Amino acid sequence: MSHAWLKDAYDLHVHSGPDVLPRRFDDIDMARRIIAAGMKGYVIKSHYFCTSERAQLIGKMFPRCNAVGAVTLNSSMGGINPAAVEMAGRSGAKMVWFPTIDSANELEQLARSPADKLPYWAKIKRQMEAEGVRSPTLCILKNGKLQDEAFEILDIMARFNMILATGHVSKAEAFALVKAARARKVERIIMTHVDFPATFLTIEEQKEMVRCGACMEHTYTTPATGKVAWDLVMAQIRAIGPEHIVIGTDLGQTAGVFPDEGLVLYGRKMVENGFSEEDFRTIIVKNAAALLE
Repeated sequence: MSHAWLKDAYDLHVHSGPDVLPRRFDDIDMARRIIAAGMKGYVIKSHYFCTSERAQLIGKMFPRCNAVGAVTLNSSMGGINPAAVEMAGRSGAKMVWFPTIDSANELEQLARSPADKLPYWAKIKRQMEAEGVRSPTLCILKNGKLQDEAFEILDIMARFNMILATGHVSKAEAFALVKAARARKVERIIMTHVDFPATFLTIEEQKEMVRCGACMEHTYTTPATGKVAWDLVMAQIRAIGPEHIVIGTDLGQTAGVFPDEGLVLYGRKMVENGFSEEDFRTIIVKNAAALLE
């Protein structure tokens, strides 16, 4: 497999710089690689900031690269904050991730991790706590029901036709959110990291979410860093069907490969496991474009 397989593809999950966390490349580097690979574009993911302004600048500098802005509802954006989503929508952001690094579910998982293997973002969070800077833990359920602010956000997203990504919230939160989103006319939904330990969904749970109109997201870094076996990932994709899958690389880490390289490696894994070129391109071209265009 070569970059020829990436023609017109999107990467739906890229951690480019500038960022609070150290990154291997910035948006200018990424745009150049997108164009060189023959891809259409990428979604700029930040755990801390809205990226729509960056996306606008990249679009002006590199018209052949569709850089897509997004916002993630962590504490730095005010948490479950309708105003942040309103401003993101007004500035052209197309995707809203619900809490990731400040999610109660993610932090519960982190508490079980060895202290010497903390991710960089967790070290920042601990530094902030030591300095007395508040970074509240977030849960979108209260007494088993979605918070009012979550419903307000879904209504804003529907008005701007934004894409919902569930983030690192718990299974109960994600299921409640998706069902409410459909009722509130949010038409484009991604279940984030369905094979990631903190957000893992069984095949039957994924099928339930597909019936609710959601796509299942897989990312290169999850199996590439040993968080889950490639065999299990491939079994999930086979059971759900490529037509309901999206792939983002989740790359940007200083030790990782570049996103276009990560997509090629992912495609090779699929072919090695009996999928066709068309299956892979359905995911990274057709399904991605249906969400973003």
